[in-house]
Amino acid sequence: MTQITFLHGARDRLQAIAAWLARASGEGKQVLVYVPASERSGELDILLWTKPPTGFTPHCRADDNLAAETPIVLAPGLDDPRHDGCLLNLSDEIPPGFSRFRQLIEIVSVEDSDRLPGRERFRFYRERGYPLEARDISGGT
Repeated sequence: MTQITFLHGARDRLQAIAAWLARASGEGKQVLVYVPASERSGELDILLWTKPPTGFTPHCRADDNLAAETPIVLAPGLDDPRHDGCLLNLSDEIPPGFSRFRQLIEIVSVEDSDRLPGRERFRFYRERGYPLEARDISGGT
């Protein structure tokens, strides 16, 4: 069953996601980032190229030729995932087929436009019996 981790209280969701992905990459973790909105995908792409300030987080888009070799992949859909390890949700909806993954990461900011849909997703997972972990990252990720 998919282990779901909610990291809540982020001041800025995209910044927190970029920081989490940088750490995951440093640990050698493979992460598929579900980001169906092309504008958000572009914003995250830029952050991953510029954070940390002295480097970048190796990543590519799902349709890139190097996607099979790249640890962090930004995907607008989940029809053909490259792996079933870790999925990070950068959507306000339940990711389709999330239960194929061993781990799902949800990062939620303090903004109502992000926090309220995050609560709905948490409730959805809890009602279906998924193992949940919630951590407050308001002091930093």
